[in-house]
Amino acid sequence: MQYEKERQELIECAQQMESHGLVTLSGGNASRRMGHGTFLVTPSAMSYDAMTPDDIVLVNTEGNTVEGSRRPTSDLRAILYIFQHMPEVNVVLHTHQPQAVAVSLVADELPVISTTMVDEIHAKVLVAPFTISSDVGMGISAVEYVGKARAVILKQHGAITFGNCIEQALSAAVYLEETCQVFLAALAVKKDIPVLSPQQIEAEDMPRGYYGQP
Repeated sequence: MQYEKERQELIECAQQMESHGLVTLSGGNASRRMGHGTFLVTPSAMSYDAMTPDDIVLVNTEGNTVEGSRRPTSDLRAILYIFQHMPEVNVVLHTHQPQAVAVSLVADELPVISTTMVDEIHAKVLVAPFTISSDVGMGISAVEYVGKARAVILKQHGAITFGNCIEQALSAAVYLEETCQVFLAALAVKKDIPVLSPQQIEAEDMPRGYYGQP
C-alpha cells in the first residue's frame, strides 16, 4: 500500500474535523495532493472513527482509482477541479460546519472581524451561491469565490478550506467556525459590526517571527 503514513494523517484530520463539530457521522471529506498526479481522498459515507488506511482511496486526475477498494467521496469531481485550478493547494477539506451554514443564510460574506481570522484565513470569506452536493459545480464555485482567503462558505451547505498542509487547512476550518460564531453573536445585538481595516489586516498578517516554535 502506498502512502500509509499520509493516509493515517488524513484519517486523523477527518477525526479532528468531527471532534471540533465541523462534521457529523460520515459528512464532509478530506483530501490531499500526492505525487505523480494522484490524490488521497476519504471514502464515501464511512464513519471516520472506524476508518483505516486501507479505506483511503488513491485516485488520479481523471478520478479513476489507482489504489483502494472503497468508493471515493461523492464530491470527487469538485475536489479534483479545485486541485487542478489551485496548484498551490495540497490539502482540501470540505465540512458541513453549522455556524458557517448559518452565516450563509444571513450574509454574502464573513468580514474580517478578528486577529485570529487574519492569522488563519487571511481575508474575508465569501459565500458562494448554492450548488447541489456531489456536483462539480461546488468546486467551480469554490475556485471562483475563494479570493485571497483560505476558505469559502458554501450557501446552505457548509465550507471548504485549503492549505499547503493538513495543519493549515484544518486550522482554517476550525477558526472559520469560531469566527462565524462570533459574527452571528455580534449580529444579534448590533447590525453595524466593526471590521478590521485593510491597514490593520496587512499589519496583522505580516510575519513577526515570535509566534510558535523555531
